[in-house]
Amino acid sequence: MQPRSGRTIQLTAGASLSFIGLLVVFSLGHVHTTNVAAQPSSRVIRLATVRTIVDGGLLPELVTDFEQRSGYRVAVSVGEAVYDEARAGHADIVFSHFGHKQTQAFISAGLGEWPQLVLFNQIALLMPPADPAQIADVTDPVEAFRRIAQTQSAFVVNDSDGLRSLAETLWNAAGRPEKGDWYVDAGVREQGAVQAADAAGGYTFWGLTPFLVAQQHLPLRLRPLILNDVLLQRVMATVVVNPERFPEANVAGARALQQYLLEPATQARIRAYRYPGIDQPIFWPAARNNSPTPLLPSP
Repeated sequence: MQPRSGRTIQLTAGASLSFIGLLVVFSLGHVHTTNVAAQPSSRVIRLATVRTIVDGGLLPELVTDFEQRSGYRVAVSVGEAVYDEARAGHADIVFSHFGHKQTQAFISAGLGEWPQLVLFNQIALLMPPADPAQIADVTDPVEAFRRIAQTQSAFVVNDSDGLRSLAETLWNAAGRPEKGDWYVDAGVREQGAVQAADAAGGYTFWGLTPFLVAQQHLPLRLRPLILNDVLLQRVMATVVVNPERFPEANVAGARALQQYLLEPATQARIRAYRYPGIDQPIFWPAARNNSPTPLLPSP
């Protein structure tokens, strides 16, 4: 069982990578970018990925290790339209949230192999410096939400994928308190919701990694409270393209990369990874939730 503890963090150092619509090649700790799409090659694996594991610094570290061990090179395109990249024949493997809006359609159309769960990323409860609900010492997100409701502190619903559901789940778990003026549901999402909460001196939820990136560019006063509860974790998976639909794809290389990500040693590395300035995990292993054969090695 994962530890259940809450801690506010103040970013003291950090680095982020944000490449939208670019090809990114991680090799021996260096990042190279180009606007030219990678061509299919038996030694190059084309990976299309969402941003969070790049901005969080984890993917460059894992790719570098994989390249050193395998002799492959990994060309990474970063953005939200990862399945569009795959449909266009520009990716051998996709790395996204399992709940990405295009995942089900891609698999149902027979364009990809069965998703393999790799890791969870972290959602944070963002809190104002004054902390009117006094939740900084709370370890349970339900109790944190209950205190916000009891004190009528402003709470802004983040209308992003999964975060509305999270807010509704916590509202139900907290006893369905009356939604008065404190409960702000204006249809704002992502950065807009964070800015609204910051302006109101209130609370909201957002992914920890995008918040840390936004914090570097915006005058936000909010601080992230990390609650290591499964409610605040989103699972991410890899999908190898179907070789029958994409005969030019480097499926052998893609499967090798996927296998590396699922190996117990890599899963342990994911658990041990730390973002600069944060002394607790922001990514959690998830491969144990897959079928144990044939993807995981025998004991």
